[in-house]
Amino acid sequence: MTPPFQGKALIVVGDAAETLDTLYPYYRLIEAGIQPVVTGPERRRYQMVMHEVKPGWTITKEWEGYTIDVDVPFSEVKEEEYLGIMFSGGRAPEYIRYDADLVRITKYFFATNKPIASVCHGVEIPAYARCVQGRRMATVAKCQFDLEVCGGIYVDAACVVDGNLVSGRTYRDNGHYLGPWIKMLEAARAAGTDSVSAQ
Repeated sequence: MTPPFQGKALIVVGDAAETLDTLYPYYRLIEAGIQPVVTGPERRRYQMVMHEVKPGWTITKEWEGYTIDVDVPFSEVKEEEYLGIMFSGGRAPEYIRYDADLVRITKYFFATNKPIASVCHGVEIPAYARCVQGRRMATVAKCQFDLEVCGGIYVDAACVVDGNLVSGRTYRDNGHYLGPWIKMLEAARAAGTDSVSAQ
């Protein structure tokens, strides 16, 4: 039985999105009664991956994870219908950040001060969209440069809250940064700031 949702939030993915970075917020949204809407370059099924730096390795090892279906492509997203947005990690942000529609969507959520979550490589999307100037964010250490070269401030912490922006370093921080983002979404829903719940 599908629970009655009040409000919607976007989860941004592409092929090689990190499995835990994506599925943890997906199910947390459902628990909160907020409909998770998966968005990506096209409406199709995407292959997620699992990432870990194995003992003795200096680079990330990658395995295939679960798959996930995109509900709405970037080109069809109507930003005003959503309470907030989540930028998942993995390798997907490395290429989807160049999508003009995703840049438009990203800029909207920063400009309107709606709740935003980012984890791991997800930072590459708002960084490319020129939205991180002066903003404090956590990300995986290897993305510190991506953040700082675009004017952001790197913080090595499990949860960094900077206004409407909540971020974590990797999936290991899921239990720390997702809760504050969910609370922001619930507050926005209660305030009737999204067009869906206001109808």
